[in-house]
Amino acid sequence: MDRRQVVLGGAGAGLVGLAGGALWPAHAAERADTFALTGQLIQGGFARGLAPRGSHGLLFNGKPVPVAPDGRFLIAFDRDAGPEARLVAEFVNGTLIDYLLPIARRAWRIEHIPIGPRPGTAPSEAFARRRAAELERIRAARAIERPAEGWRQKMVWPATGRLSGRFGSQRIYNGTPGSYHSGTDIATGASGTPFVAPADGVVMLAADSPFSLEGLLLMVDHGMGLNSAFLHCSALAVKAGETVRQGQVIGRIGATGRATGPHLHWSLKWRDSRLDPELFVPPMPKVPVQ
Repeated sequence: MDRRQVVLGGAGAGLVGLAGGALWPAHAAERADTFALTGQLIQGGFARGLAPRGSHGLLFNGKPVPVAPDGRFLIAFDRDAGPEARLVAEFVNGTLIDYLLPIARRAWRIEHIPIGPRPGTAPSEAFARRRAAELERIRAARAIERPAEGWRQKMVWPATGRLSGRFGSQRIYNGTPGSYHSGTDIATGASGTPFVAPADGVVMLAADSPFSLEGLLLMVDHGMGLNSAFLHCSALAVKAGETVRQGQVIGRIGATGRATGPHLHWSLKWRDSRLDPELFVPPMPKVPVQ
């Protein structure tokens, strides 16, 4: 069995690649076909790749990764991903080409609050039942694979505005961690501002009434396990099962659900990994001063 490893130089952030974008294992001259990856090897980041010619399967951290007919694939790294990820190409003759990818750590915005978490009352039985049903709808929507190609695209911002919440930020209450912020918040100042699809996809969930926390929730499948969720909407412009195109208006910003004011919470997931939307888009355009 042929097992080889490669450790990339550098911090792992930004455009990844050696030798013109290909990641070469030791003794590369013995093998002409290797992985090619571009993306950001960083917590909350991702990489798009081209599988080696002749490989019939890929494993990422021990789990199969779907590969498109042209050999392209997507992998991504959770907010709390460890320092390394393993990518393995399998060949018909039993050969394995084994890569270790270094995943750069992030300096998350962490606030230490010298008091304990706020005491709260236990949720009512009615709320618990409602919440369980909402979470099941989200889980079921993510369990279906849809033929979408948006995962290949450079994404665009769904709306232009002030970034009022950043992915990964977290509060620590007297040593007890609170939940980290799972998306990027975009504030435009008022409800009703339209927002667009950041990439092509298929609508996987379009709430017909507000969820208890997310409010009017819209979810779009971009293919290959990558999906967007848009929370707190005031109105939705699409329905479940519809195909949407990058830049198409799909809803309006609001303050439904658990929100302190009108804003769009945009989150991205790949399988079970939560990702940083800011790594998928260019810098936010400057918002004109009113």
